[in-house]
Amino acid sequence: MINFSETTGLALTALKANKVRSFLTMLGIVIGVSSVILLLAIGSGLKNYITQQLADLGSDTIFVMPGNINIGEGGGGGTPGAGVSLPKFTENHLTKIRTKVKSIKYIMPYIESNANLSYKSKAYITQLSGVGPEYPQARNQAVSRGSFFTNSQVNSSKRVVVLGIDVVEELFEDQDPIGKKITISDQRYTVIGVLEEKGGFGGVSYDNLAYAPWTTVLDQNEMDNIQSFWIVAGSAGEVNQTKEEVEAVLLEDLDEEDFSLLDTKSLLDTISSILSVLTAALGGIAAISLLVGGIGIMNIMLVSVTERTREIGLRKAVGATPQEILLQFLTEAVVFSVCGGLIGIGLGIGGALIINRFIQTTVTLWSVALSFGVSSLVGIIFGVAPAAKASRLDPIRALRYE
Repeated sequence: MINFSETTGLALTALKANKVRSFLTMLGIVIGVSSVILLLAIGSGLKNYITQQLADLGSDTIFVMPGNINIGEGGGGGTPGAGVSLPKFTENHLTKIRTKVKSIKYIMPYIESNANLSYKSKAYITQLSGVGPEYPQARNQAVSRGSFFTNSQVNSSKRVVVLGIDVVEELFEDQDPIGKKITISDQRYTVIGVLEEKGGFGGVSYDNLAYAPWTTVLDQNEMDNIQSFWIVAGSAGEVNQTKEEVEAVLLEDLDEEDFSLLDTKSLLDTISSILSVLTAALGGIAAISLLVGGIGIMNIMLVSVTERTREIGLRKAVGATPQEILLQFLTEAVVFSVCGGLIGIGLGIGGALIINRFIQTTVTLWSVALSFGVSSLVGIIFGVAPAAKASRLDPIRALRYE
């Protein structure tokens, strides 16, 4: 009967006898496991981050964009691949949608342009966003100081501005900005409000932007058309109905290729599927190093069998069966891969925690289990050939081996 504890002890003793070689043999598995965990953690973290940001926009939000951006099911009119075109939206479209689509809770024009903000000796380059008075409710971002601009200020194209908290800290430091005059691209604006801290999405922070009436931004940049519309439906259940009604209104004046309607659910589903494929691809690429590590284990084990031929012959001479020899060398290969897997898990999790300081990472239990399981399996698969070779050695010839 095979004594598993004795066989395992012999395998561990053999590994301890060549510590440096044992470590170098495990290195491929260590790199493979840590790479798999790290890349899957980055992919999962990115997916969770985007999901959280899109969820923050609300499941009842619809974006009307210029051109054909056919993302996901019901992504909008037009032929796939038509791409983005110049905006053709006008104030007349805004009025018609407000009048004819009853399921809309908010509709807000959105225009953006680069702007140079300055106050006294301070300067700040950022984006000036032209929006409507509905912005705080539509974006779920309250005003922390002062107030947001009103419909009358939009209609009269007043040069008033509401600032993100980062802009305020840069331009005014500890001063109260409300009522102060700042220069935006050579035009004087009055600061009337400061938005609460919100964070950002896709590399853009809402806290370092400036917001002015969309009519004012149109005038300042001498634009004729509105870049896009931001629509909030009455409820999440009315999103599809709202999209259909808005599309019907726009098609009265525009072609299908002129616009697209995107909702947060379609965006989230599409981005999630893309990131899932990307994460799997990254994990697959990293897993190649596990294969390389397995080949390394097999090569070292074959060398070990040759070096220990006399030891194998001696064990067989005193009664060790081929099965015991097979198990001993197979155990050594598995110990290589298991130890390498455990070290790799520690390095992978540690690396993910360090990277999490810069970008969001999420170490999942399934990624740890998968990488460890694969590393253990690699040890078994690539340890079979050397173990089988050792078990088939003739004891007499082995004892005569020099």
